[in-house]
Amino acid sequence: MNRLFILLSFFMGTIVLASNYLVQFPIKFYNLEDILTYGALSYPIAFLITDITNRSYGKIIARKVVYFGFAIGIFFTLFFSTNFSDLISIRIAIGSGIAFISAQLLDVQIFDMLRRKRWYIAPLTSSIVASIVDTFLFFSISFYGTNVSWVTLSLGDLFVKLLVAVVMLIPFRLLLGTLRVA
Repeated sequence: MNRLFILLSFFMGTIVLASNYLVQFPIKFYNLEDILTYGALSYPIAFLITDITNRSYGKIIARKVVYFGFAIGIFFTLFFSTNFSDLISIRIAIGSGIAFISAQLLDVQIFDMLRRKRWYIAPLTSSIVASIVDTFLFFSISFYGTNVSWVTLSLGDLFVKLLVAVVMLIPFRLLLGTLRVA
């Protein structure tokens, strides 16, 4: 369990770091630059990690993975992707931290409340609710009052997160049989 815990925490931290970096880059294909960043593609994997941990080991271990992933992600974000001379970069780090910890802990709680329902109800519901909270906390903290069209970006980001939440049901279902179920 210790190796798996460390691995899941490391993956969580890596997703946070990657997403914090990638959110700075709009997708410039198909005129999506005003509504979508690359961070929207990577971040929903954090919910998969949380949900598979919660299903397999329970909410206490899932919270620990969230906390360790948070610490790893914030540490690396501050040292490798935060430009302290750029206010937006600092706001992204702060917004990311607040949104991540709030949304992930909410995901753990909702998942735990719904864990006895059909296999897909808990991960889908918890990911959708937590994605909404995460998206609006992150974008409002990071970009409110700037020239970034954050409302449009947040709506595009949320749409992709919700779509990915549905797609993440596939690996979630496939991984159910590989880990111990709590």
